[in-house]
Amino acid sequence: MPRGRSATLRILFLTQTYPRWPGDTAGPFIRELARGLVRAGDRVTVLTPRAAQVRRAWTDDGVEVCSFAYAPRPLEVLGYGRSLAADEHVRPGAALAAPLYLLAAARAVARHLGRERHDLLHAHWVAPNGLVALWPGVHGKGTLIAAGLHGSDVFLAEKALARPAIRRALARCDLLTGCSPELVERVRRIGYRGKPSRVIPYGVDTDMFRPLAELPGEPVEESWRERLNIPDNSTVLLGVGRLATKKGFQVLIDVLPRLLSDFSDLHTIIAGDGDQMAHFRATVDGWRPDHTGRIHLPGAVAHDDLPGLYRGADLFVLPAVHDPQGNVDGLPNVILEALASGLPVVATSVSGIPLAVESGVQGVLVPEQDRAALREAIAGILGNPEQRRLMGARARSRAVSQLTWDIVAGRYRQAYLDALADGGRR
Repeated sequence: MPRGRSATLRILFLTQTYPRWPGDTAGPFIRELARGLVRAGDRVTVLTPRAAQVRRAWTDDGVEVCSFAYAPRPLEVLGYGRSLAADEHVRPGAALAAPLYLLAAARAVARHLGRERHDLLHAHWVAPNGLVALWPGVHGKGTLIAAGLHGSDVFLAEKALARPAIRRALARCDLLTGCSPELVERVRRIGYRGKPSRVIPYGVDTDMFRPLAELPGEPVEESWRERLNIPDNSTVLLGVGRLATKKGFQVLIDVLPRLLSDFSDLHTIIAGDGDQMAHFRATVDGWRPDHTGRIHLPGAVAHDDLPGLYRGADLFVLPAVHDPQGNVDGLPNVILEALASGLPVVATSVSGIPLAVESGVQGVLVPEQDRAALREAIAGILGNPEQRRLMGARARSRAVSQLTWDIVAGRYRQAYLDALADGGRR
């Protein structure tokens, strides 16, 4: 550690989203990272924008959370999944609110840095939050600045109007973190060079997400198979995520009719809500009746209900893609939740997914948009129950041994320590 730094780190997070209530699916990975750092003995404060059901300040398992106002309430439309339409276009209201948001976020960060020394500011989502590094009250306080990359923020940072400001902000950052090698490389091309960067996958709560076999004697929630009228002897293919183009569910929808014909006991659940829901429902309604009854689109599922959903499935699929605008997920949390739940995973080898899934070990990775390869991978696992069992066991083992939040938080902490040491030498 540099001279004068204590063993306990004082860390400030700036985020666009943080869980607002138990079971909220908004930014659970930010919460879990913060809690993991607190369990390691550090002090973490999270700054998040005001929104409906967001309190002014609260303590969350040792994490101090504060919200900041940035506009009259009707104009506060940034963060919490409201900024982008279909994850492809900035909503007009969000673009208009962005300057107000940045000003308020920078002032909130400066206030906290002025009250108490912090070792490091981690600005999650480089666009827009990394831009606070340009604010005089933030830069030059003796606090190192890290920019965290998560997916859509990189897509925004690459826009022609944003790139010059992002490039200047990156020049004032001391560390870059990302859940995907692709995201980190794309931001390095914008103008982050010669300084540390780390690719660190997200973690997963392996106590919350567990296979049914690891719940002996515990009360089991109502089965999702019962809720959706799926026979107990059926095989269930599960996908979870927002119904946005980059999740790739449109690719899965294209290959399902053939799979449903080949496997008469197959049911498919695609859980999530979003801009593609109406199109998916209309497509499925046009299929033959014995196929339509085996596709289930339950809409959004609360985070606390997800473990039971995974436990009712036999195979997980997420054929993620780069959407037409170039947007891509970093590392979808649902992949990690499926692994921890003991499910083999069929996914595409894009962005950070290969950090979590080794093809042929915990599942199968296929090229994006390759419908034939996707169908063959799913069919191969569905047709081989023993392979499915072995892959599921390996998936659970990988999650427990490498992807718990304590392990992942330790990797972030080491990245912070290394950046602090490097900063102390400069």
